[in-house]
Amino acid sequence: MSVDLQKNNVRCWLATEDFKIGDKQRDKIDKAIKIHDKLLLILSEASIASQWVNDEVESAFEKENKRKSKGNEEPVLFPIRIDDSVMHTDQAWAAKIRRSRHIGDFTDWKDHDQYQKAFKRLLRDLQESSKPSSK
Repeated sequence: MSVDLQKNNVRCWLATEDFKIGDKQRDKIDKAIKIHDKLLLILSEASIASQWVNDEVESAFEKENKRKSKGNEEPVLFPIRIDDSVMHTDQAWAAKIRRSRHIGDFTDWKDHDQYQKAFKRLLRDLQESSKPSSK
């Protein structure tokens, strides 16, 4: 997916590729979220079990709260799911996302046409959130 995003001029930081051996995960995640406008969160059985992802979500929520205090309602966190794990987990942060956000559906990501349809919607939503508001 990061390749598809980059082909559409969406700048990406991918933790699995951009971490260097020995990097402090939380520091690097916090810095990346401060630098980038959005966090695309891919929800799966593995990501829900990850402390690393928990840290990313906490940082994104903190950034959103800071934006809101300055009158900026633009979301930071863009969750998508590739399986149904987020719909059934007891993880507090995942349940918060489930209750408060529309989660993009990529559960049929192996089907080319379904993936393309979901990807186009994601790309549209990412780009729309970047447009200046007309207030």
